[in-house]
Amino acid sequence: MGETTVTTLEGREQAPPQPVAEEKAGQRFLRRLRTPRRPRLWFEILLIAVSYWTYSLIRNAVPEQRGQALRNADWIWHAEHQLGIAFEESLNHAVNSVTWLIIGMNYYYATLHFVVTLGVLVWLYHWHPGRYAATRLALFATTAVALVGYYFYPLAPPRLMNGGSFVDTVLVHQTWGSMASGDLKHMSNQYAAMPSMHIGWSLWCGLTIFALASTPWARILGLLYPTATLVVIVATANHFWLDAVGGMLCLAFGFTVARLWYGALPYALPRWVPGTRGAQLLPIKA
Repeated sequence: MGETTVTTLEGREQAPPQPVAEEKAGQRFLRRLRTPRRPRLWFEILLIAVSYWTYSLIRNAVPEQRGQALRNADWIWHAEHQLGIAFEESLNHAVNSVTWLIIGMNYYYATLHFVVTLGVLVWLYHWHPGRYAATRLALFATTAVALVGYYFYPLAPPRLMNGGSFVDTVLVHQTWGSMASGDLKHMSNQYAAMPSMHIGWSLWCGLTIFALASTPWARILGLLYPTATLVVIVATANHFWLDAVGGMLCLAFGFTVARLWYGALPYALPRWVPGTRGAQLLPIKA
């Protein structure tokens, strides 16, 4: 048998604070922040309102660098010619010749961008509370990184290009559909076209509906929505094709942020969380 070492109380020194315990407490706090929980309605309404107000304030506060924005538009237009995809002008003229169609697209551009996005957020809140926060984070991160693009790469939409023959469909048909035309142009930065958040937001909506909807027709509509939005933003001369690519890249960044924070893609998280009506059927994993 080995010898037993006895330490007297007098010879025992007080142990210093254990940093490991503090680290564990910090890890527990971080894990709690990352754990999906039941969203609170009042907080979500306030958060969305404040976030959109902040986004609009920053976006419109970016200096309207007209000269640089027009030069960038010329570069984009030239690059698309080199890539063989510069047919925005043809689409713009073709759709503009069908009055009822282009007027519908003008109103589509002005309204669905907000209506559908808010509708999907409400649907997530009610039917997928466990996935709501992560999916909302992806949307917010997408929008936040878009502000970086507006600041560092001012870009004029096709309708404002020098020497171009694009039709400003809002002005021609006297409809309300663009923050860059009519009286509304004084309320918004006209040269914040890259990236396109119409594409970023609509693709977020489409992917969310496709991934989580239970009925086939809803999933098909989810895929059609960003496709239709792409046609609309080009036909109304609000964006180039490459603006849409910028919006897709921003969305990829947004989902990456959500994946890193929650440890899984938003759609892979449990549908229900403790405190919601379906929690007893599908409890959240520890």
